[in-house]
Amino acid sequence: MGSNGNDKTKLEEDICIHIFTVSSAMVGVCLTVIGLIRVVITLGKADTLADDLLASDALLFLTSCLLSYAALRARSFRRMHVIERAADVVFITAMVVMTVICGFITYAMSISPNTSH
Repeated sequence: MGSNGNDKTKLEEDICIHIFTVSSAMVGVCLTVIGLIRVVITLGKADTLADDLLASDALLFLTSCLLSYAALRARSFRRMHVIERAADVVFITAMVVMTVICGFITYAMSISPNTSH
């Protein structure tokens, strides 16, 4: 029975590690897409708010990353659990926002006037 609590602690640490690594990678993804959108805007093919929205989303992923790091550094299990839960909520929110932004980008690119004639 004593190992059950230890298993739960290990699971919580695993979740924190996954949130930490994926969140930091998603910050990079957001910054890369912002760069690509800026190239498209510079070429004059489309103008969209997506880069601003992605910058905000990158901040959400950064917040999730920092919260998961704080959870990994927490000394008490209860504090780790609370911080990990906050990191999880912020991470899921950022993923939903990113999906909405992807839809927005697709919509903006499909209705943008073709200026190549």
